[in-house]
Amino acid sequence: MRSQTPKHLHPLLGRRLVDWVAEAARGVDAEPLVIVAAPDYAGAFDRVAVAIQEQPRGTGDALAAARSALDGAAEVLVLAGDAPLLRNETLRALVETHRAADAAATVLTSRREHPGDYGRIVRADDGSIRAIVEATDASDDELAIDEVNSSIYVFAADRLWPALERIDRANAQGELYLTDAVRALVEEGAKVIAHEGDVRDAEGVNTRVELAAAAAELRGRINEQHMLAGVTIVDPAATWIEPSVELEADATIHPFTVLRGRTRVAAGAEVGPHAVAIDAEIGPGVVVGPFCYLRPGTVLEANAKAGTFVEIKNSRIGARTKVPHLSYIGDAEIGEDTNVAAGNITVNFPHEPGKPKSRTTIGANVRTGVQNAFVAPVEIGEGAWIAAGSVITEDVPPGALAVARARQENKEGYATGGDSGADDDD
Repeated sequence: MRSQTPKHLHPLLGRRLVDWVAEAARGVDAEPLVIVAAPDYAGAFDRVAVAIQEQPRGTGDALAAARSALDGAAEVLVLAGDAPLLRNETLRALVETHRAADAAATVLTSRREHPGDYGRIVRADDGSIRAIVEATDASDDELAIDEVNSSIYVFAADRLWPALERIDRANAQGELYLTDAVRALVEEGAKVIAHEGDVRDAEGVNTRVELAAAAAELRGRINEQHMLAGVTIVDPAATWIEPSVELEADATIHPFTVLRGRTRVAAGAEVGPHAVAIDAEIGPGVVVGPFCYLRPGTVLEANAKAGTFVEIKNSRIGARTKVPHLSYIGDAEIGEDTNVAAGNITVNFPHEPGKPKSRTTIGANVRTGVQNAFVAPVEIGEGAWIAAGSVITEDVPPGALAVARARQENKEGYATGGDSGADDDD
């Protein structure tokens, strides 16, 4: 497949366009899997071979760049790197059609009411492909054809490479078109056929409008799979779940929730509304939100709660522990059955050059007050209580009450202009 630049499909889905195409190829056991990229992206892809196209000289040149990486392959499946909606079943059907016909090349095509800039499929009398004509080179009659090229092919390798060697740049764009290799095969009398598929499978992404449409389609596919597996998604159109997320049956996802990365949600958990979780582990019976942000490394054990305007990062929250309101918990370990009151902050950043962040440890059955700050590294023992408004800088023993604030003093009459305690000036 060819990807000139690894564009991101959508910030909430977190995959590049070409990554979706690569997953479709893996679904048909395409091996080796080779991505053709520009030199700047030589190290941008994992788990695949990368062939470098030194200059953007067209699709034919791109495929030629992958020849050595495909040495020994009997068939070559060519995919467009900007077609994220491509499905495994479409590719399987394409390959089966190609093999059943013993064709030199098989082209995935579709019918479009408005073909636009897509290359047109010109059929011979027997239904085989006579030519693929780029829109920029097409006559008026050819532009009227509604069957278009998807830029997705299967080639017999022993017919493909000689055909590529015969193509030239005699076209409006001055490029080496892969479609000209198809034309070369037709001219030598080889069998070139079409496999007509769903128009949506080959939708390319060239504008932000097409980007949003593709993202919405993929979102719908992902959510549908989870719902069919027993997950409740209250409003699928308002829920974004990346494909790497794992959801157990009987989890409930409320509207305006975004689940990203390696997030896992166990059975019985409720997430949202208005929750974001990235690389987080949400245990059984956990309640998250509304308006909650779980950052990477967050672990919520069974029946814990992370509530309204709570942000948690790189922390483990024990079973049945509640962090219900307006708190930031970062780099912390909190034990079971603890209640963290509103406005609590773990102060984990030392503000000293070269000094790493430290951790806060809060034991089981602890009760914090409102507006507490814990300056790491610090440890709160089991069963301890923290007085409201306290800034904790030292360890608190188990069962103790920690008070770290100034004693209240009232100035009588201050607000009404009475004696404020200041000396007279006369």
